[in-house]
Amino acid sequence: MRDVLDDLFAQWSAGRPAGLATVVETWKSAPRPPGASMLVSESGEALGSVSGGCVEGAVYDLARDAATDPDAVPVLERYGVSDDDAFAVGLTCGGTIHVYIERVSPETFPRLDGVVADIRAGVPVAVATCVDPPDAAAFGRRMVIRADSAEGTFGSARLDEAAVDDARGLLASGTTGTLRYGRDGERLDGDLTLAVQVHAPRPRMIVFGAIDFAAALARAGSFLGFHVTVCDARPVFATRRRFPDADEVVVDWPHRYLAAEAAAGRIDGRTVLAVLTHDAKFDIPLLEVALRLPVAYVGAMGSRRTHADRLNRLRATSLTEADLARLHSPIGLDLGARTPEETAISITAEIIATRWSGSTTPLARTRGPIHR
Repeated sequence: MRDVLDDLFAQWSAGRPAGLATVVETWKSAPRPPGASMLVSESGEALGSVSGGCVEGAVYDLARDAATDPDAVPVLERYGVSDDDAFAVGLTCGGTIHVYIERVSPETFPRLDGVVADIRAGVPVAVATCVDPPDAAAFGRRMVIRADSAEGTFGSARLDEAAVDDARGLLASGTTGTLRYGRDGERLDGDLTLAVQVHAPRPRMIVFGAIDFAAALARAGSFLGFHVTVCDARPVFATRRRFPDADEVVVDWPHRYLAAEAAAGRIDGRTVLAVLTHDAKFDIPLLEVALRLPVAYVGAMGSRRTHADRLNRLRATSLTEADLARLHSPIGLDLGARTPEETAISITAEIIATRWSGSTTPLARTRGPIHR
């Protein structure tokens, strides 16, 4: 929903219904992830995508019907190569997707304004919708779930309780996904599916060291959806003009800034830390702080000699071998990178592989599913 949020809210605010199609589950090589959406207005204008082109035509027709028919009810459509009409709808890439299509208006989604306000304010919020099976009493119902509150009901107190608990787990990790229960909230052998769209602030990438490699990494990080901060203790280098792609540029000692951000609760399990200073007076106190934090990735730039010296210095602190094992140094994958831009790709490739437990082996040399 987030990719079409502004247009959806404009339609909602004007009292105009729209058809919203959302990917709720995927298998194998499906082209778009859960949460990807297509919005169709009453006039037939379409925004967004659920398949990168594969099933857009079929989904558009259903979403247009939802937008124009006051009596439209939600539907869950399944597309995949096992379907008889797979080639008719164009899903030739080998994947399978489930798409939920609904009519969205102030009557069908009265709490949308609160959800939009939270998203714009950076307040984590999740929207859980019952998308399967269509014959369930809860089908089409939704709950809006926050860290400290929940609105709406699926018609069963026990189902609501289970959904709120589990959705908050997804909310904490920033993960959109599905939950399955029995009709009364049983967690085993359930056939009732909730699609949970999580809207959380962008994960953070903090780049330490205001150098040319940092400028390239800030561009790559922004492209990948990170909120990028560049931090350096030297004001002559840490300037907005040198880092136009960063969301913020901070002049501070790196270890002091990171410790303050952690103490303020602005560092979490999705945060990525890239240490590019390769200067011991900055690196060692910074890595002492970084390697104790439950972040997604800590990488440090430098030669193999610098890395060996860095490890010796860090071993003289109270860090354990387990702490040191979390350090990606020298930073990045072996792509043969030379330029700052190529190096940024090397670093972000390692970040992606670490996040999703990728093997980093060329796909041409692997077997089995591409997406795990």
